[in-house]
Amino acid sequence: MNITKYISNLVKSVYKSIKRFPVTITLSTFFVIMMIIISEIRLTSSLSLIKDLNRAAMILALGIPISLCIKLFYEKKKTYKLWHLVCAFIVEALILIFYYFFLLKDLQMVSITRYIGVNLTFYLAFFYIPYFKDKENFELYVIKVFGKLFTTIIYSIVLYLGVAAILATIDKLLGVKIPSNFYYYSFLIVAGIFAPTYFLGSLPIITEIFNKESYPNIFKILVIYIIMPLISVYTTILYIYFAKIIITRQWPVGLVSHLVLWYSIISAAVLFFIYPIYKDKLFAKTFMTFFPKLILPLMMLMFFSIGIRVNAYGITENRYYVILLSLWVFGVMVYFAFTKKYKNIFLPITLSVLVIISVLGGPLSSYSVSKYSQNKRLEKILLRNNMLKDKNIEKNSSVSEKDKNEISRIVEYFNYNHSLKDIKYFPEDFKLEDMDKLLGFKYSNNLSPLAQEYFYFNVSQTGEPIDISAYNYMVDSRYLYGGMQSNAQFKIKYDSNSNILKIYQDKEVLYTKDMKELGKNLVNKYGIRDKGEGINPKEMSSEDENSKVKVQIQMINIAGSKDSSTGEIKINALDFYILVKVK
Repeated sequence: MNITKYISNLVKSVYKSIKRFPVTITLSTFFVIMMIIISEIRLTSSLSLIKDLNRAAMILALGIPISLCIKLFYEKKKTYKLWHLVCAFIVEALILIFYYFFLLKDLQMVSITRYIGVNLTFYLAFFYIPYFKDKENFELYVIKVFGKLFTTIIYSIVLYLGVAAILATIDKLLGVKIPSNFYYYSFLIVAGIFAPTYFLGSLPIITEIFNKESYPNIFKILVIYIIMPLISVYTTILYIYFAKIIITRQWPVGLVSHLVLWYSIISAAVLFFIYPIYKDKLFAKTFMTFFPKLILPLMMLMFFSIGIRVNAYGITENRYYVILLSLWVFGVMVYFAFTKKYKNIFLPITLSVLVIISVLGGPLSSYSVSKYSQNKRLEKILLRNNMLKDKNIEKNSSVSEKDKNEISRIVEYFNYNHSLKDIKYFPEDFKLEDMDKLLGFKYSNNLSPLAQEYFYFNVSQTGEPIDISAYNYMVDSRYLYGGMQSNAQFKIKYDSNSNILKIYQDKEVLYTKDMKELGKNLVNKYGIRDKGEGINPKEMSSEDENSKVKVQIQMINIAGSKDSSTGEIKINALDFYILVKVK
């Protein structure tokens, strides 16, 4: 294919995509624009504004699979009125607005996992909506879509590398300074505009017919002659390990459940993809007949391993998702093992139903089940230590260290994933510092990196000038890479690991400042603050003077964490101006 024909086909693909999916391409484009805006104003805007814009970008991204599903749904109807489609997109816009204000109010664990789950549900629906109910060879359609996706990824990588090489060449050879952000923006444009436009332009239409002759030969070789033999060998190894467990009676924990789970998921995908051609190859037919039955005992081993963890630590959202996915894969294997006539479209449908149940609230959701499990775990520990009388907690300072840590982990789980108000038997106004008063021992975070309170402060944009008349030099900390020489009169060095700022003259240290003190002062005055309006510049400023230098530090923003038990401050990010006068 010559370059002219290639460009012509590319233009036709883009035109078809925009004509067929205008709303989806518009949402994707606005998402890219929003991400560029966020990058541009990140250092000069309040954290609350950045969070709001990030939420808006996430809503735009969520609109992409929803709009695809709407369009494919109406395409499947074959005949529909345009205003019906327009009304559906208006309803989508209202749903996205509702989601922004009520289901994505923050970027905490519940909101993020729900967002991921809803996205996954609609992307799964994107695959099965065109084939729902009455069409055959669903597997071949999915293979075709994945093939187009793979091609799009390859083209996008090549395009981005080419653009990046051009930018680098202009920068290095022509001496035109190219900001580093341009590489990021190029990636966003390629991945967020070119890739979906090209992919959707080549998406099979609803009326397209697939048969066994459509099965890609390279994919057939990959699955039957490479992946299936590897799975067979892996199955043999797992059975040897299974026999070892039975002989030694050393029951599996931890890693085993994940190994078997991912192996089972890959195996289910292989069974799904070989179904259209499994009768044509003896090995594939044998694999399809016996493998689903052989894997069931191994999956029981996986459930036993998961049960050990749940019995010891209860259910959390992560374990809930592992259990749910394990149950789904087990059901898939039972389906392949004992069903005579396959209807594989039910695989993504059932998975999407389970995903949406797990994240949209209700008694069966991951959040409800996890909170119930952790509360039962807490109740069990309290009863074991005689700390629960008539549903009231009694202090007991002689609790073992193991149980103290277990209770602290449970409290930590509620604090960082939900709310302390969700802890059964605890007062509604309970705070971490009340542990000693309520239970007889202090909250402990020595086992978990999660027990940190994170803060962020940024200076308000008042527009007031900084008075530098009493100083000779002003330096921006964002350029202090390896120290900064100022007319060879002094050198400034900031160590981001120790948070120590030093000013040198030759080898003599003229001034030393522990920047953690500035963070501690702000935390003591304003508390743990991660959003809201900026702080007055005077509150974000520090002045020092000794016999050798006069120094003013004007912070732009500061982010870090506070250890909940020790009160120790750690600075993770800090931008500031430093004004210096050498005497």
